[in-house]
Amino acid sequence: MALYILCTILFSLGLYCILRKRNIIKIIIGVIIAEYAVNLFFVLIGYRVEGRAPIHAPDQKILNMVDPLPQAIVLTAIVIGLATTALLIAIAMRIYEKYGTFDITKIKELKG
Repeated sequence: MALYILCTILFSLGLYCILRKRNIIKIIIGVIIAEYAVNLFFVLIGYRVEGRAPIHAPDQKILNMVDPLPQAIVLTAIVIGLATTALLIAIAMRIYEKYGTFDITKIKELKG
């Protein structure tokens, strides 16, 4: 249960960075933190104490097997998150080239 609470705290930290920070780089870091918190949550859902790998063998009974579906979802989410992060960094670089700053308040003042 403590791991779920820590996962929630990690997600809250990422959400705080997204909503309250004014630097684009810090916002991107907040998105990354929130994304990893969700990935950790999915891995925790599929975890079993003393669980076996989800490999079927004909002579073994299937007892206490780890759920492979959250693992597959997390692998897919990692790839999508990497692409999203690359896109956010590319957009931040273009904004810096145009305005010369990463501060959102100064970019709103420039309007051009």
